Amino acid sequence: MACTGNAMRAFFLLAFVCAAHAGKDAPAKDGDAKAASGPGGSFDISKLGASGDGKKDSTKAVQEAWTSACGGTGKQTILIPKGDYLVGPLNFTGPCKGDVTIQVDGNLLATTDLSQYKGNWIEILRVDNLVITGKGKLDGQGPAVWSKNSCAKKYDCKILPNSLVLDYVNNGEVSGITLLNAKFFHMNVFQCKDMLIKDVTVTAPGDSPNTDGIHMGDSSGVTIENTVIGVGDDCISIGPGTTKVNITGVTCGPGHGISIGSLGRYKDEKDVTDINVKDCTLKKTSNGLRIKAYEDAASVLTASKIHYENIKMEDSSNPIIIDMKYCPNKICTASGASKVTVKDVSFKNVTGTSASPEAVSLLCSDKIPCTGVTMDNVKVEYSGKNNKTMAVCQNAKGSATGCLKELACF
Repeated sequence: MACTGNAMRAFFLLAFVCAAHAGKDAPAKDGDAKAASGPGGSFDISKLGASGDGKKDSTKAVQEAWTSACGGTGKQTILIPKGDYLVGPLNFTGPCKGDVTIQVDGNLLATTDLSQYKGNWIEILRVDNLVITGKGKLDGQGPAVWSKNSCAKKYDCKILPNSLVLDYVNNGEVSGITLLNAKFFHMNVFQCKDMLIKDVTVTAPGDSPNTDGIHMGDSSGVTIENTVIGVGDDCISIGPGTTKVNITGVTCGPGHGISIGSLGRYKDEKDVTDINVKDCTLKKTSNGLRIKAYEDAASVLTASKIHYENIKMEDSSNPIIIDMKYCPNKICTASGASKVTVKDVSFKNVTGTSASPEAVSLLCSDKIPCTGVTMDNVKVEYSGKNNKTMAVCQNAKGSATGCLKELACF
């Protein structure tokens, strides 16, 4: 999420999400009359009573399809056929007996009745080898409830439901689908391993509150490929405890950029390491490539081995920014006593135009300076006429080669 007032609000969601998921480890029921009895099975929600008119509540049919598929052995498929299916909260809990594919050819529409939600909209817990694929949509119908989001006014606000939450999912895939107008985050990935997200579209208005595209935390081996994200908050946000992330071929905008952090807000946060972002385009985003950490961090942690390469900026503000003095809504003491270390960060072939004069901002802590920052062929120019391209560099150590002379911090 972004560093401005509208932006900072959502990152405390990670702790909220973590706490909300405790104790949900019940296995799938296999006594259901429609459970698959042999290896392999397909469950068409329209044949289980779901209505594709977008008006009748189809929650029961979808939940029944999950219970049956998760209880069957071999390859199991849940089919969402063409049509619009109105559903309330869905809880897809494993472990499952076989491997489940959710084939989304139609559209699932989230109910706008907030009283039905105890947490998120579609929550998938402890399921291995899960595939969610198709050309259909998961429509959070956020416009009906965004006005109830009070996070711009107070930090400890009530969180609206996230659209798709993946917890403790291993070897999973999300491909082809569109996530549209989430009430809060579009996708949240927590404690997952070896996840592939490819050819996905995430869409919400640029002014929609806290509608992060893909957020991840405490996860490893997450790959995001060929995905288009335009939202009202971070296109992609990488939270504490995340390692081995590869992001390639992503187009971001509108939105608040591709962010690591915020870091250090809560106790016992873990390191972020081995993050690779390549061949991406950021269009008119309020931030570009950003790392942010609280100045009065509650955790001692390190963000390291972070590599950005072949990134094109198209009138994005703050194209490169490391902000170790992140302090949204004045909730921290701004004492400068940071406990977060940022090191070994490289920017290679970052080109294009900046909507802000500051094309590079390295705002590091005087207590723990940023080290090992390398800039190679960084050529981003201010596109306006009332100022000049510049770099703002504080407490950063590293090297620069082949960059615009205005951007050479070292």
